[in-house]
Amino acid sequence: MIEEIKDDAKLRMGKSIEALKKELGKIRTGRAHTSLLDHIRVDYYGSAVPLSQVANISVEDSRTLMLTPWEQPMVKLIEKAIMTSDLGLNPSSAGTVIRIPMPALTEERRKDMVRVVRSEAEGARVAIRNIRRDANSDFKELLKEKEISEDDDRRAQDDIQKLTNLFVEEVDKLLAVKEAELMEI
Repeated sequence: MIEEIKDDAKLRMGKSIEALKKELGKIRTGRAHTSLLDHIRVDYYGSAVPLSQVANISVEDSRTLMLTPWEQPMVKLIEKAIMTSDLGLNPSSAGTVIRIPMPALTEERRKDMVRVVRSEAEGARVAIRNIRRDANSDFKELLKEKEISEDDDRRAQDDIQKLTNLFVEEVDKLLAVKEAELMEI
């Protein structure tokens, strides 16, 4: 029972870390990288599909992304999807190729981005602590129903705390890397 609860908590905490990595990947740093466009969906014959399924995305240089749609009619739809996204990018097309220049970030915008990154990290920490709370309440329930001893309960809570500390430390590392990346000129 205890191991199942610990394994479940570890799995859920790992998912919180993955969600944080995904959110941090969306926050741009001024450098072009293909994962920036991962969450953009394009209308393709009536269904919304990820941009990567209708075009080839590549990095032309450190500040420019290049998209080559599989089909010519998709150029306008892709441009529209990028412009309406929350990224603040302005694509320009030349025939069948779409180029997306990355605007340079101002100091003020960088600081705003750092604030956003910190709030995302805090959200991940809260999620991890909530998972710890859920696991501890499961242990208390087992103790109340006399399925485990008080010593087992105490040991399990200590293990969950160690696990929580480990994952919170991982969040802090991800935050430090992203902050450094954002403040880099």
